[in-house]
Order: sequence, then C-alpha cells, then structure tokens
Amino acid sequence: MSHARQTADGPKAGPSGILLPETRLSRVLDRIIVFIGESSAWTWTILMLLIIYQVVQRYVFGLGSIKMEEMQWHLFAIGFMLAIPLTEIRERHVRIDVLAEHWPRRRRLWVETFGLAVFLLPFSLFAIINSAPYIAQSWRLNEQSAAPDGLPMVYVLKSFIFVTFVLLAMAAISRFSRVIAALRSRH
Repeated sequence: MSHARQTADGPKAGPSGILLPETRLSRVLDRIIVFIGESSAWTWTILMLLIIYQVVQRYVFGLGSIKMEEMQWHLFAIGFMLAIPLTEIRERHVRIDVLAEHWPRRRRLWVETFGLAVFLLPFSLFAIINSAPYIAQSWRLNEQSAAPDGLPMVYVLKSFIFVTFVLLAMAAISRFSRVIAALRSRH
C-alpha cells in the first residue's frame, strides 16, 4: 500500500488504505492546513533551544525562571495543537482499522463518512462554539499568568484552542469532500 496522496498516476491510498481523490475544496483547505502545520514545526526547534537554555541556567548558574518554564509549556501546547489538523489530512492520527481493513471499499467509505459527519465535525464545531466565550473573556480580562513573574498575554495561548478546532473542522470538511467524491466515482 502506498502512503503517497498524489502521484503522476493519480491519487493513491493513504495509510488508511482508502483511495480518496482530491477535490477543489480539499486542495484549498489542505493547503491552508499544511502551511500552518508545517510552519508551526519551528516551535519544536525553539522549544528544544529554550529547554537547553533553561537547563544551563538552572544547573550551571543556579538561576530559574518561571517565565521560561511557562514559555516551554506554551510552545509545547502551540506545536501540539497546530499539528492535530495536519495529522488528520495526512492520515497520521491513530486509526484502528482491524475490522475495516477487510471490508469492501464502499463500506469503508460509508464508515468514514459516518465518522466524519457524526463525530469529528460535530466535536470540532462543539469545541469552536464553547471555546469562543472562554477565549473572549480571557482577551477582555487581558489574562496573565497567576504565577509571580509569569508570562503576560495568556489569552494569546488560549486563542490557539479556537484556531486548532477551526483547522480541525476544515480538515474534516476537506476529508468529507474527498470521501463523497470517492463514493461518487465508479472506481
């Protein structure tokens, strides 16, 4: 089974084993998600450098910094959250296809449609709707760390919750359009 999504010969099956053609909508949404997901990969390099700096400060110079520790948590959270939608469109998320791998293609496509329409998209929309007031309040309060010498602008980090679920909803819509296209095709 090929893990490539698109080759000169046309679409190939991803790790799920389901052949999904690209659609105009999926190309646009995937491009946005890939750009943001791959751009956020720099957070891991910055995080590692920050950890090394913090370790040297603490164990060589005996200095600790709450700001530096909080910055590590925030960078980890941002990198993790922005990678979630990318794993969805690249099919790198955890899938358990023990039963489905033996099912006919059309049944697998219908199960995929059901999962997207009943679980992933509604969950993403639920998270978007319910995180918006939480984040708006954080912005209104100009929320900062409760720790002395902690980071200012905690509301910026909380905004990534909303961004993550918007991108995840976009990934679900992209995949849904591809699954529907596959169901409509005769292959």
